Amino acid sequence: MHKIGVITVAYNSHHVIDGFVTSLMRQTWSDFSLYAVDNASTDDTIRRLEKYGDQRIRLIANRTNTGAAEGNNQGIRAALADNCETILLINNDTEFGPLLLEKLAGCLEEYSCDMVAPKILFHDSQDIIWSAGGGFSPARGYASHLYGHGDIDAGQFDVPRYVDNAPTTCLLVRKRVFERIGLLDERYFAYVEDTDFCYRAKLAGLRLMYFPSVTLFHKEHSLTGGLGSEFMMRYTTRNRVYFMLKHLGLLRGLYYVPAYQAYLLLQFLSRRIGMPILRVRERGFWEGIRLWQQSLKEQSGSPWD
Repeated sequence: MHKIGVITVAYNSHHVIDGFVTSLMRQTWSDFSLYAVDNASTDDTIRRLEKYGDQRIRLIANRTNTGAAEGNNQGIRAALADNCETILLINNDTEFGPLLLEKLAGCLEEYSCDMVAPKILFHDSQDIIWSAGGGFSPARGYASHLYGHGDIDAGQFDVPRYVDNAPTTCLLVRKRVFERIGLLDERYFAYVEDTDFCYRAKLAGLRLMYFPSVTLFHKEHSLTGGLGSEFMMRYTTRNRVYFMLKHLGLLRGLYYVPAYQAYLLLQFLSRRIGMPILRVRERGFWEGIRLWQQSLKEQSGSPWD
């Protein structure tokens, strides 16, 4: 049994944090430390974490909201400094059974893989799949997609297999992965940073296993304002543009980025979105271009290492 560093980033998580910590404290795999990174919560998230009085809980309290990517990196650095052999990146809007850590760690050894992700189901509809691993869509600028999302769980994704992508909603990672490709790219702030991480891992030839023998229940979008929130629309658009330009370069980006712009306009013209939403997404679109331009000026090192 090796030490697992469990990383979770909290932001006004008072309504979900107890279910998460309770699930973690019931694990059969006892050699772990929880690095709870709080991004300047204004509710009682910190008090709720402190009440457990468990020495395995290490609270990192930020004075400002640093974002999900940087928050995860803070936890990863702390866990690596404490000699954790594996790192579990996990949302605190999740609940799970007592075998999660044991089974995920066992999968790493059984399949000699570098990362492993469980089957994820919706918390409120536990027969519906949220993620059975995922992949990338070259035709859409290597946008990520989740297998089985929204499907009834009838056992169709019950065979372990290698996949190219999985969300950091729950992802167990060997420390050698970070040594090989670095940490999360903090420029994303929130959303797409896990897609970027898995894409870099794929390019480096690292192996990611989807392991359905263990399940996790996810309270989707409970921490970011919901699927249609302005925050989500802005940052997913911004970060999609940045991802495409970062990984595909200017020449291929001259095709994919205008195509994405055309897609946004088509959504408006077909009345799938209204003008207020289009304005938010257009703002994110141009922010993504500026973010990429800014990254080009920072060629003297890798900001996420």
